[in-house]
Amino acid sequence: MKLTLLGTGNTGMSPVYGCDCMACKRAVEQPQYRRQKTSAVIETNGKQLLLDANCDDLLQRFPSGTIDRILLTHYHMDHIHGLFDLRWGVGDKIAVDGPPDTQGCDDLFKHSGLLDFQLPLTAFQSFEWQNIEITPLPMQHSKICFGYCFSVQAQGDQSIKQVTKRLAYLTDTIGLPLETQDWLIQHPIDILLVDCNHSPEYNVAKRNHNNLNDVIDIVAAIHPKTTRLIHISHELECWAMQHPEAFNAQFQLGGDSDVFEW
Repeated sequence: MKLTLLGTGNTGMSPVYGCDCMACKRAVEQPQYRRQKTSAVIETNGKQLLLDANCDDLLQRFPSGTIDRILLTHYHMDHIHGLFDLRWGVGDKIAVDGPPDTQGCDDLFKHSGLLDFQLPLTAFQSFEWQNIEITPLPMQHSKICFGYCFSVQAQGDQSIKQVTKRLAYLTDTIGLPLETQDWLIQHPIDILLVDCNHSPEYNVAKRNHNNLNDVIDIVAAIHPKTTRLIHISHELECWAMQHPEAFNAQFQLGGDSDVFEW
């Protein structure tokens, strides 16, 4: 099983239009630091599952017949805008799963085209796709939002005993609901991909995304083996450039096109 980050930025992406901060200047000069909006693709057994549908080149990157399923975290426009073009395509239906948001986004449910919206997922009720167990996990956001844990069985290093490997993808949240945190403690996480939109100084009362301190608290509670930050703003990136000591091999910013195999 392989997960590739299609994007790791927030809605403004990087470089931000018109911005001349140090992070945006670096992104202009060095393309490897550019960030598209946060989303990912999981590949296994020759099948591909999209995690949100918002990359700018979605229709070119995933030709007809190459998307097996789409899994949505929530129905904010910056995570699903690619569906508005995809739905008018020609070909086989594409199953779309997501949280129980009856409002959805605009008229996607009414005019779904080749998108085959499934019954809404239920928090903590696992389902299977291509031998991967997927568990929806409630996030704390301004719209109903799920993170997901992807669990696979793998052979242990020193025996033929099977062990469970888990990757948690938790975007668009501020902290975690207690029941989600408890679930993650009970199901140890190997790889954590987690929302970190803000630098630690950003601590306004009303916000929808983690700052770095929120992420540090999450990591301290659930103890993942490896953590990568996603949904990154240019402000956080500026802070990270000025404070490299805050990061290490196990805890650092993710990047577009980063690959995780487990």
